[in-house]
Amino acid sequence: MTSNDTLTLNNGLAIPALGFGVFQTAPAETSAAVSEALRVGYRHIDTAAAYGNEREVGAAIKASDLARDEIFIETKIWINDFGYDETLHGFEKSAGKLGVEQVDLLLLHQAVSTEFDRALEAYRALETLLADGRVRAIGVSNFMVPELERILAERDVVPAVNQIEVHPYFQQREVAEFGESHGILTQAWSPIGGITFYQDGSNGSTLQDPMLLDIAAAHDKSAAQVMLAWHRQQGRQAIPKSITPSRIAENFDVFDFELTSDELARIDALETGVRGGP
Repeated sequence: MTSNDTLTLNNGLAIPALGFGVFQTAPAETSAAVSEALRVGYRHIDTAAAYGNEREVGAAIKASDLARDEIFIETKIWINDFGYDETLHGFEKSAGKLGVEQVDLLLLHQAVSTEFDRALEAYRALETLLADGRVRAIGVSNFMVPELERILAERDVVPAVNQIEVHPYFQQREVAEFGESHGILTQAWSPIGGITFYQDGSNGSTLQDPMLLDIAAAHDKSAAQVMLAWHRQQGRQAIPKSITPSRIAENFDVFDFELTSDELARIDALETGVRGGP
């Protein structure tokens, strides 16, 4: 198994190029999945207060033989805890469940456009936590360009990360390009299209896409591995998730091959413009 590459956030902090996600992972299955991910070689774990499994993530990290500074921990403040004091309290709750004093990356989970002042106050709390050393980097999740523009205009710290749905069928290029132009790293959730709520059934699964399978066969890899390489080579951080040990290992084994420029362009051309997740 090859080692995980790293990317550099806009404040100089290194983050693994590939993380391990626990979205929709039941608490009873989370510790085992995280333990296996750490054993395989993942060093970034992404969770959130809304996932309901921060405590189990913390237990797996504590049970590992890895030093705290070897693991990059990311979590998110849910909208119920938006507001300055509320967000500070939300952080304390998350840190307590994770069993850590410091979180490496703390995000606002999503924007609430109708009450964006609360999001701005929540982000101000993130800035305080950053200044106090309680978190090492701050950012947002599921923010679109207008909301990013308000953060940049009305707050002091540029988000290090914007975590959004990105996979070959839904690439959010406008949001990603805006982020790149301002030094905001795009972090891809559902990076292999696992969140597929397509109501009309016309798109199917990326894992069965004939073109992706063709590229995969050329490299003796799986379609999932091809998609993760696509993210890596285009400078995004990706956060695949699984509770199956073989899939956890497969998703990490993506650092030993390169897609050609033609293959990257063919994957880019799969864009449907249809959001798969909520």
